[in-house]
Amino acid sequence: MSRPLRNLVVVLGDQLNADSSALDGFDPTQDAIWLAEVAEESEHVWSSQPRIAVFLASMRHFRDARRAEGKTVHYTELDDPKNAGTLAGELARAVKKFKPERLIMTEPGEWRVWQALEAVAGELGLPLEVRVDRHFYASIADFKQHALGRKQFRLEFFYRELRRKNLVLLDAKGEPEGGQWNYDHDNRGSFPKGGPKDVPAPVAFAPDTTTREVLALVAKRFAKHPGKLAAFDWPVTPADAQRALDDFIAHRLGGFGQFQDAMWTKQPWLYHSRLSAALNLKLLDPRTVVAAAERAYREGKGRVSLASAEGFIRQILGWREYVRGIYWHFMPDYAEKNALKATEALPSFYWTGDTEMACLRDSIGQALDYGYSHHIQRLMVTGLYSLLIGADPRKTHEWFLAVHVDAVEWVELPNTLGMSQYGDGGIMASKPYAATGKYIQRMSNYCAGCRFDPAKSTGDDACPFTTLYWDFLMRHEPVLAANQRMALQVKNLVRLKPAERTAIQARAGEIRANGGAPPAEPGRLL
Repeated sequence: MSRPLRNLVVVLGDQLNADSSALDGFDPTQDAIWLAEVAEESEHVWSSQPRIAVFLASMRHFRDARRAEGKTVHYTELDDPKNAGTLAGELARAVKKFKPERLIMTEPGEWRVWQALEAVAGELGLPLEVRVDRHFYASIADFKQHALGRKQFRLEFFYRELRRKNLVLLDAKGEPEGGQWNYDHDNRGSFPKGGPKDVPAPVAFAPDTTTREVLALVAKRFAKHPGKLAAFDWPVTPADAQRALDDFIAHRLGGFGQFQDAMWTKQPWLYHSRLSAALNLKLLDPRTVVAAAERAYREGKGRVSLASAEGFIRQILGWREYVRGIYWHFMPDYAEKNALKATEALPSFYWTGDTEMACLRDSIGQALDYGYSHHIQRLMVTGLYSLLIGADPRKTHEWFLAVHVDAVEWVELPNTLGMSQYGDGGIMASKPYAATGKYIQRMSNYCAGCRFDPAKSTGDDACPFTTLYWDFLMRHEPVLAANQRMALQVKNLVRLKPAERTAIQARAGEIRANGGAPPAEPGRLL
């Protein structure tokens, strides 16, 4: 006769920290952990193979680690013939089988999942205890308190609050180290014409037996999904995540500040950390990451500048926490926002990388090959093009969620729909991040290998970014003119003669009519 089960602890694929609040008070004699691999989580958006593999490999390693500790773990694999295919269905099956008295879970990272699990608990008449996620510096309630009475939600104010509260990068008087809170102006460097020199390659993680099993499963089960697995070397355990952090701090943090916005062909990593997936799956605690960066600045004897340390810490302690606050403060309505009424389809080449535009070909290809692109590639290449062409922000969001290994909806949705696509009308960002191809030319070498000229807005060799930028300003001129931060850009429309306006709009129309891609150059075979 099996012993009665008191608590079934629900653990989701992005909650793989052994110190999760859901495991507080866990009694191995009465409690069990439950995880399930389900097709729904790979198909509600058409997830790429690298993203699926990161989640499944990390989940299986978590399962094995907890079992090694003596905990009971009920785990359903994808190829289990009884697999219900959905989280709700699998949880219902587990409850009927194991008959727990109560369900416990930590706050999920996605509204859809939270609602589904609450619904199934209600249908089964079983108590569900949802515990605060201690992984983050700020709780959902903390952000709501911060938001009280505010008409605008800006990172800087929240970031300063968290710096003070957590005593991060403060001097002896409790003021910001170096006399200022933000060194963003020092974090916008581009590489010289020769490109980056001697950037240390990040530590790689050869797949172990468990991960190789996952890769084989993904390659077979999700063969029609985008992306590739040949280069898969992500950290999928806490130990590997710690090694990745140590490697970044020792070898690349020093160059991160100056060059964090720079891009270069066939250089996916540059000075970036490769830690976002480990953080978002909770293989790594953000406090550990922030403390390591601050320690490197204070003890590094000039090797890591204040601008580098602060710029990196701002991404973790500032931006990451702020974005989560925005998500939970405004959901579920936030996901449907479309302030610019954008309705175009996302170009099909986003799923293949097959385009003449060198910057998009490289950035999309990189995302498909590795499941990764850094924040400027996302904001000012793939995100910018989607914004300018007028793609439906919901579809753009689904693409970003699908192809990046670090994508969990709480962090990806506000970054995409709000920051990148201005779909929220200014909640996340005070203006649309609209630019011509000249920005990409300044921050990369992409344009050197492209047939399109970023200085031109019309003609067969005009850069589509530049054409669509001016078209974007014209299409949204009344709205943008009312935005103080866009006033100068809108005023530049005055210098366009009527014939130029007509030519730009005609060329933009051709691009949209061609599925979002510039028409082929006359006489050019594709």
